[in-house]
Amino acid sequence: MTKEEIIASSGEIFNRFTETCSNIPEAAFFKRPPGKWSVAEHLQHLVISTNTTTLAYRLPRFAVKLIGGTPNRDPKTFDELKSKYYKRLEEGAKASARFIPRPIEIKYGKERSLRNWTKATAKYLASLTNKRTEKDLDNYLVKHPLLGRITLRELCYFTIFHTGHHLQSIGKSINH
Repeated sequence: MTKEEIIASSGEIFNRFTETCSNIPEAAFFKRPPGKWSVAEHLQHLVISTNTTTLAYRLPRFAVKLIGGTPNRDPKTFDELKSKYYKRLEEGAKASARFIPRPIEIKYGKERSLRNWTKATAKYLASLTNKRTEKDLDNYLVKHPLLGRITLRELCYFTIFHTGHHLQSIGKSINH
């Protein structure tokens, strides 16, 4: 995918996620199924993940290079990276501590949660749009907790399918 396609796909999945959450009644939004995250917690997890990801696009190039390095391999395709992610999940990989949402009470408010999400996704899209070139996406690596060292483009792919993964999880939980 080109940078423009990534931005369009990211915006599309972010909007779908927002619409889905907006249409869930507040009580259901905060209800925690046994052994699962509530919709609010899925959203909080994505806010944490998206804010962390945004750093890779906001930091100066030299800092990204210093932290993650540069690739010595061809970049993975969207489908290759997605397959690797789902394989890791099948092997039992889970979100690490800093990405696990805290339980959220209904008094926090659904609108507040959605504002945090909208702010996080807007910063992500602005940083990707304004701070990184097409070439940058393939020339810098970042450390991902489940996927190891991945390029900035692969991080974009992750952000798209990770959001979609949580959208599917929410769909399953509210339809049961």
